[in-house]
Amino acid sequence: MTKADIISEVFDKVGLPKQDAEELVEMILDLIKQTLKEGETVKLSGFGNFVVRKKNSRKGRNPKTGQEIEITPRKVVSFRPSMIFKEHVIESSTTAAAE
Repeated sequence: MTKADIISEVFDKVGLPKQDAEELVEMILDLIKQTLKEGETVKLSGFGNFVVRKKNSRKGRNPKTGQEIEITPRKVVSFRPSMIFKEHVIESSTTAAAE
C-alpha cells in the first residue's frame, strides 16, 4: 500500500474531496515526522509506537573488501506494534493459511 492508496481510502470512506483527503494524510504524516524529529515517541493506540533510538558508534566491516570501518553514531526510528495489532496480523495470516 502506498500513500496514494491511503489517500484514496480516506477519500472513499470519509467522503472528503480528494484534495482535502490528501492534505489530511499529509498533515498527519508531517505531524508524526515532526514529533519524531523532536525525539518524542508517537503512540497510536491499537496500532503501535514509533520510537527514536540512539545508536552508538561501532566498528564495522566493508563486506566487499573486509576493511574495518568506524560506523558513526546516529538516530534510528523503530516501530513496535501493539499486542492488538500483532494479534490482528497473526489472526489474518492463520485464516489465510487455512483457506
